[in-house]
Amino acid sequence: MYVSEERKAKKQEEKRQTVRLLSMISQFGINMLVPIFLCFFAGRWADRHFGTAYWTIVLFFIGAVAGFRNVYVFAKRYFANPQKDALQTEEDGHNAEMKGDTGQGTVSKLPEDIE
Repeated sequence: MYVSEERKAKKQEEKRQTVRLLSMISQFGINMLVPIFLCFFAGRWADRHFGTAYWTIVLFFIGAVAGFRNVYVFAKRYFANPQKDALQTEEDGHNAEMKGDTGQGTVSKLPEDIE
């Protein structure tokens, strides 16, 4: 039975790793596309509003640069320590529970938190 439990644990860890990688890939896409689209549509609005024909192109490239910067910062942080983000999130959730944070904006303080 120990081998079966070990296999289940291994499969569960593989699923977590897969979800983690899919999340990372999605984050890359979002970090890249959102600034491009926002800047593109801001440029279209500016061109129509001011009667010009260059703001769309200028803001598109600014959005692309911002998107590349976002992806670079995200990748640098993720690959510096890929497990840290997941562990930090779990620890934050655990710490919030320990301090009585219900997620509804109220936090009950423990005696060591009171000055």
